[in-house]
Amino acid sequence: MAADGVTKDMLGRVSLTPVEKAKSILLSALANTPLQSEHCSLPAALDRIISSNLLSPEDLPAHPRSTMDGFAVRAADTFGASSSMPCYLEIDGEVAMGQMPEGEVRQGKCFRIATGGLLPKGSDAVVMFEHTIPVDEKMIEVVKSVGVGINLINRGEDIKKDSPALAKGHLLRPQDLGLLAGLGIAEVKVYRQPKVAILSTGDEVVPWSESPPPGKIRDINGITLAALCRRLGAEVTDYGIVSDSEETFFITLQRATSENNVVLFSGGSSVGMRDLGERVIEKLGNPGILVHGVALKPGKPIIIGLTNDTAIFGLPGHPVSAMVCFELFVNPALRLLAGIPHPENSRQASVNATLDRNINSAAGRLDLVRVQLEEQEDNTLLAVPVLGKSGSISTLSRADGYFFIDEATQGLNKHTHIKVYLLS
Repeated sequence: MAADGVTKDMLGRVSLTPVEKAKSILLSALANTPLQSEHCSLPAALDRIISSNLLSPEDLPAHPRSTMDGFAVRAADTFGASSSMPCYLEIDGEVAMGQMPEGEVRQGKCFRIATGGLLPKGSDAVVMFEHTIPVDEKMIEVVKSVGVGINLINRGEDIKKDSPALAKGHLLRPQDLGLLAGLGIAEVKVYRQPKVAILSTGDEVVPWSESPPPGKIRDINGITLAALCRRLGAEVTDYGIVSDSEETFFITLQRATSENNVVLFSGGSSVGMRDLGERVIEKLGNPGILVHGVALKPGKPIIIGLTNDTAIFGLPGHPVSAMVCFELFVNPALRLLAGIPHPENSRQASVNATLDRNINSAAGRLDLVRVQLEEQEDNTLLAVPVLGKSGSISTLSRADGYFFIDEATQGLNKHTHIKVYLLS
């Protein structure tokens, strides 16, 4: 019991922070972080975020084009045409692909045209080949009338000059690169990708590529966290395994925070009042620790800090806990620093499923439960919990996804309908 009568836990905390409140504290602290931009060539811009609104430099298409194989016509010449009463048009020319048409479509005449061909002067519609019958080499019957603008795309119909092409904060997808290529845009201004430092702490940790002697363990979190960051487009630097020595850890963390936008270290965030990570983040300061401990299972002992504009995450050493904390806290932070609007709204795919057994949960904390999905005869999905301790990385490898039990709920019953977030 503290002198002021407030009960604190062994870490000196009054209480654990709810997950959503912790996330809000983090994102609010990062909200004013200046984002830098750079120019990127179009082929390299996939999955990058546009840093300013992009206007179309020209009309697309620049000239009316046919969207069907057929004949360019004056729509009025086909009025009333049907299979029982066709109209007759003389073939007066042909549109060569990749060339401006020569001549003009006059009353009672037409030009042969292929999909993508430029519409010749005088025409305002295209009759599909399927709706014509050849009479001879110079004459066709039209058995279905067309209106003005049918089977063609007009100049600027796709996008007009000076109109918005893509908005600031847009994630560039393959189809977006196609649009920009069509507009002749060779490079785009995008946000710089966040730089992330990965550190693993603990004198008991050895590189994953080595065979650990008795008492040592391979570094699982380093490679796992780096892969998660790269999937989000971040530039990752591995600072290796850092000794439990406070002086060594402080020097390494100080260098990492000066060189990166985000620093992740794992393994030292749950050892009590004199926790190494907590002490070092407090020493870095400005402002220092934002959150220490959240009402979450697994992942309770996470530390979230900020020094200058660099976010620092002290993740639990257990691999499952570390990955859960990454998904809930590091993911939205990286999305914000990458310039994505509303970073808290993850686009992670989800499915509806039915729980196959009762699951207990303690009130007052958010529980994340891993599941395997089994398809049933009626095409519904059954969610089978993958049980195991937070040190068991195989539970995530075996899981197809996970669901949450909220803070106000004390467990869920078998056959409960749940939303399962898919692991990719």
